[in-house]
Amino acid sequence: MPRSAPGSSSAGHPGPRRDPVPSLLPVPSAGTTGATLLLNATYEPLCVVSSRRAIVLVLAEKAESVDSAPEVVHAETVSLAVPVVVRLTRFVRVPYPASVPLSRRAVFTRDGQTCVYCGGSATSIDHVVPRSRGGTHTWDNVVAACRRCNHTKADRSLAELGWALPHPPRTPSGAAWRLLGTRSVDPRWREWLGMPESVSA
Repeated sequence: MPRSAPGSSSAGHPGPRRDPVPSLLPVPSAGTTGATLLLNATYEPLCVVSSRRAIVLVLAEKAESVDSAPEVVHAETVSLAVPVVVRLTRFVRVPYPASVPLSRRAVFTRDGQTCVYCGGSATSIDHVVPRSRGGTHTWDNVVAACRRCNHTKADRSLAELGWALPHPPRTPSGAAWRLLGTRSVDPRWREWLGMPESVSA
């Protein structure tokens, strides 16, 4: 029985598509960034990919390096600075979720890692209107809080305590929020994500 050709299945269907890249692909060392911000051809942030995937895209001429790390990887015939930000050479349409998923990490990031009640370091989240009183687990009712304020507030309302929020909590928006909940944000991505220096993930 004839053997199937490489890249095809025994049923005659083509195997998974692979990028046309040399087999001796440079692989980032453990000391490199490990993650790369992928931009559309229009410079709109799309997602975060591994450094290896970014190198594959650059070598296949499907993307170009916009910003690189000091580290350089070497293969038999090519040396390449590890890309930190890459831009696709062709525009792709990608549907985005209508809203940002609510998570503890995203709430901390939105509120600058600080307690909205006292300005201390946030260690938990709190429902402005307690859930026992009908409060919802939604962006406009969840804030970052320290353990002390969370314990003091308990199931009481802000009016009962005489407390006030510096600003009403809102649903975050913008390109950066599509990346939250997956990994930390590299400081070198900030200008492409429209994130101020004071915000960290």
